[in-house]
Amino acid sequence: MWKTVLRRTILMIPQLAILSVIVFVVAKLMPGDPFTGLISPTTPPEAIERLRQQAGFYDPMYVQYFRWITRAFHGDFGMSYSFKLPVTTIIGERIYNTFFLSLCSVTLMYSIALPLGVITGRYNGSRIDKIVTVYNFISYAMPSFILSLLMVYLFGYKLRLFPTGGSVDIGYVPGTISYAINKFYHLLLPSITYALLATTGVIRYLRSEIIDSKSLDYVKTAKAKGVPESVVYSRHIFRNSVLPIAAFLGYTITGLFSGSIFIETIFNYPGMGQLFMSSIGTRDYSIITTLILFYGFMTLLGSLLSDIILTIVDPRIRIE
Repeated sequence: MWKTVLRRTILMIPQLAILSVIVFVVAKLMPGDPFTGLISPTTPPEAIERLRQQAGFYDPMYVQYFRWITRAFHGDFGMSYSFKLPVTTIIGERIYNTFFLSLCSVTLMYSIALPLGVITGRYNGSRIDKIVTVYNFISYAMPSFILSLLMVYLFGYKLRLFPTGGSVDIGYVPGTISYAINKFYHLLLPSITYALLATTGVIRYLRSEIIDSKSLDYVKTAKAKGVPESVVYSRHIFRNSVLPIAAFLGYTITGLFSGSIFIETIFNYPGMGQLFMSSIGTRDYSIITTLILFYGFMTLLGSLLSDIILTIVDPRIRIE
């Protein structure tokens, strides 16, 4: 298996190289440039042209690409045109916020989805199964930005139970307990919103697998031998039913660093998703290309992790 992991890791290099070319070309074909709208209206056009020449915007595209990719190999992804800071510094500040928000969201999601999936699968057709099915239909049909706006309006403005923006209030000292509590308080509402939207798929997969597993021969044999029903569900049915969920666990782990564009934008949470959207609006090519390249790497890594996790959960599966 480890030879396969090494081979697929090496295969990521040409895949990322192709992705980098596509990302760079598409970013350069976007209308406008980082200096459009960021300069005072009284600034002479000659000054703007001078800035564009200094940034190398009029160099051939292949020259700009090789200059960018060469610096990237040395960990230098350039300067942000809008923030006037290194791209790695800006992303480094945001990635911690996104990681903790995503970690809290995923923890809440599985804490809600796994018990509900097991209960509805075990007692399918019962009243609680019908209630959870209605909940699934509503959460599946509701767009993420609609629920986010409702949560902000109800719990942020009406009830005033949670803050409506930012990651921490002004005046708290980093490293203190009060700072950590306030930071957790800010990410709680967007985490709950994300978790409510993401539970649908897990519940549906787990419920369907449990219902199918109840009629299999090894389950009937275990029951015929007098194995307690709780043991049958916990040791036999659940382990096999969780395989479809384990298949996506690698993407879930790598997704902890990607962020949710809609959630972070609507809740005004300074994470990776909000940074990506704001960079598109300001034509900040340095951040856009770096983030998309980062997301592509995380997708490839998530695919590999999912295969490894499946081999751990089910030894019958071998990646080749």
